[in-house]
Amino acid sequence: MSTPQDLTRDTIVDFLGDIFARRGNEEYLGEPVNMGQHMLQGATIAEQNGQPEEIIVGALLHDIGHFTSEFGTFTMEDTEDRHHEDAGGAVLERFFPTVITDCVRYHVAAKRYLCATRPSYFDRLTKASVHSLNLQGGPMTAAEVAEFEKNPNLAQIIAVRYLDDAGKRPDMVTPDFWHFAPMVQRMVDRHFDTAPVKQQAPAT
Repeated sequence: MSTPQDLTRDTIVDFLGDIFARRGNEEYLGEPVNMGQHMLQGATIAEQNGQPEEIIVGALLHDIGHFTSEFGTFTMEDTEDRHHEDAGGAVLERFFPTVITDCVRYHVAAKRYLCATRPSYFDRLTKASVHSLNLQGGPMTAAEVAEFEKNPNLAQIIAVRYLDDAGKRPDMVTPDFWHFAPMVQRMVDRHFDTAPVKQQAPAT
């Protein structure tokens, strides 16, 4: 089995698919769906609504850090945040465009942002999401809001945040990870095909 350090452009998608297969049935923070269902639902809703592939893939992978974090999965008994968003971003950043990794790395910040800028948003949060919000710092301050709004991928991050909130339906049927795998690979290829070419140092 590959480790994140061993992954390449050609193996990252299979690695992610294996995570869904092995660990997708794990409990999702006390919600009525498991981890795999939660992420697949967000991606499916995005696809059904005609969202761009970067949003679909961002929703599909936004919580991947729950599986890759050395700190483990959040529980309702936690008294400290486990920073799964940073763990996920660290795994994905070598393989995906910044818009994807920003959706992963900042989907928690987006919850804090929306609670600060759209007060009615808090009312839609589940009990588990409110608990994690308290561990994650609560609503943003005015200074944090101003800084967060500088992110060029703000709109995509917010879109994935809403999909995160929507993907908690116990009766929803979704395709599996492999339905989305070609999109995931296209995002990986986009990253590598647009990455700056490193210049070799001249021979001396």
